[in-house]
Amino acid sequence: MIRRRTLVLLTLFAASLAVVWDADINSQSLKGDPELGKPTPYHHDPAGGFRNLPGVQQRRASNGEMSQFIKDELFSSNPVVAPDDHVLPKGDALQQMAAASNPSVTWLGHASFIVRIADKTILTDPFIGNTAGPMGIGPKRYVASPLTADELPEVDVIVVSHDHYDHLDAHAINNYRFKKTTQVVVPLGLGRFFEKRGYPNVVEHDWWDSWERDGLTVTTLPAVHFSGRGLFDRNKTLWASFAFRSERESIWFSGDTAAGEVFKEIGKREGPFDLALVAIGAYEPRPIMRSIHASPEEAIQIAREVGAKRAIGMHWGTIRLTPEDAFEPPVRFKRAAKQQGYGEENASTLKIGETFNLPHDNQPGVATP
Repeated sequence: MIRRRTLVLLTLFAASLAVVWDADINSQSLKGDPELGKPTPYHHDPAGGFRNLPGVQQRRASNGEMSQFIKDELFSSNPVVAPDDHVLPKGDALQQMAAASNPSVTWLGHASFIVRIADKTILTDPFIGNTAGPMGIGPKRYVASPLTADELPEVDVIVVSHDHYDHLDAHAINNYRFKKTTQVVVPLGLGRFFEKRGYPNVVEHDWWDSWERDGLTVTTLPAVHFSGRGLFDRNKTLWASFAFRSERESIWFSGDTAAGEVFKEIGKREGPFDLALVAIGAYEPRPIMRSIHASPEEAIQIAREVGAKRAIGMHWGTIRLTPEDAFEPPVRFKRAAKQQGYGEENASTLKIGETFNLPHDNQPGVATP
């Protein structure tokens, strides 16, 4: 057990070093490729793999501070006790899913949603299991998903924002029952993960690429983060956010992200959106997390920049990754919405298992009773 924990610690520490982004943040956003005679996107690192665009916050912590933080969190003995009303009873959750309108979203916890739009269903960042880490070692959920991996319904599309264990659950992907009929849309480099597990319909996207079918458009968009599941794959696959569009509605899914100038560009090119599903948790200590995770206040800023009419906070209340109070993010999220003039009523969170039906004609959205 000690050897296994040591391996996980080393793995997580190696991944954490990817937070040290390219220091040349004032470079042009495009660099020329002399062999192809056309520009190469800046986020394609010339050294191999990928990197964030210029204009992002840098980590302000030493490797020693990083190591201590990871040790503290990995071996933390402080349990999280969720309030009784944080999770819907399973029967209520299933009833809400069955009665859901289209468009709507159901929160399965963390960054995992069932999104209904354009008469289709989309599963985002499936983390259904109990542990975010290899070999069953790592941070553990303190509330269970309302659905097990083999209870996941058939969906039209699975999207994954990046390859971290708390967003890409190998057990869920292995045990999903409808591999042959589901389309997978992932950032560059992640296709093989699904193909090895029996998914025949997989497309890899660079930022700004789109996939379309029967009135649904899925567009892969920038985010500010990093990737890696082990010691030797740092930033070898891309990370992303996504836009889901029908003829009438649009939803933006942030994936895992920090703040950055790119969200203004997303707003100009792809906005506005009816709803943003935006990450609001895992933001302390700020010197470390500022480069990979938005604070609740930054999440409101991001929602405003992409042009979202309303926002639902995610990436909180499910698994302990960082030391802030697990139930602080929603409080700060709504307060920030009020302070920034976004409207407290336009920033909300869901209970795990709860379904939110998107409104029509600018009427308030409602949870399914």
